[in-house]
Amino acid sequence: MARVTPDQIRQMKARGERIPMLTAYDYAMAQILDAAGVTMLLVGDSMGMVMLGYDSTLPVTVDDIIRHTQAVVRGSKRALVVADLPFGSFQVSPQETMAAAVRIMKEAGPQAVKLEGGVRSAPAVRLLVEAGIPVMGHLGMTPQSVNAFGGFKVQGKTEAAARALLADVAALEEAGAFAVVLELVSAELAQIVTERATIPTIGIGAGPYCDGEVQVVHDILGLFPDFTPRHARRFAEVGTVVRDAVTAYIGEVRERTFPTAQQSAAMDAAVIEALRREP
Repeated sequence: MARVTPDQIRQMKARGERIPMLTAYDYAMAQILDAAGVTMLLVGDSMGMVMLGYDSTLPVTVDDIIRHTQAVVRGSKRALVVADLPFGSFQVSPQETMAAAVRIMKEAGPQAVKLEGGVRSAPAVRLLVEAGIPVMGHLGMTPQSVNAFGGFKVQGKTEAAARALLADVAALEEAGAFAVVLELVSAELAQIVTERATIPTIGIGAGPYCDGEVQVVHDILGLFPDFTPRHARRFAEVGTVVRDAVTAYIGEVRERTFPTAQQSAAMDAAVIEALRREP
């Protein structure tokens, strides 16, 4: 089964076909999401918060991205796998961006990388694309700039900020990006961007008018029962299911009702009898 390609993602926009994307960080989840038919899998630096327990994405390293991307690539067959360039891997220079991207592509095997920023990141995007590395952009509320933004806030709310976002999208297009994530942008602005852009827009907290949607898989599955971002919807309560299953398991182990003979291996009765006779 052939994987989805960046060119096919562009074609989906041209056909008006919506593009579903989810995060994945491990082999088992990648298998499930790929079998369900998701078009793209993002090995996001969001792993820092939902998998590694940090309070932001900033501590995530290139090594973290490589290890988790390897697992997702092994667990998927059809979805286009996109790996994040983490904080510090592309802010210094286009050359350092190239080094990080090449390492991720060689060691982990995704089909594309994603990096944050528009005009300022365009030279690095151009360098990667010219080297044959497909790039997805990321604009709006870029989590790696959370400290500069003063928290997770909707972006592009003023005319000046909105025009800057449009300029960022144009810069990424010109540099050769095949798609762009719009995070925490008003639905109206995301609609304007989507109508003007020649590359697909993938929204998260950006309303219903983008060409596609990406969500953190933990959020849509309810894996953190006490928290759901405003831009997410729980499609299941998997966290509650897991907790209830583990509670039942603990009870049966303590009550000695699990495991039973059905979950056990047996030996030849004569051998057992001989062992019991001779200490």
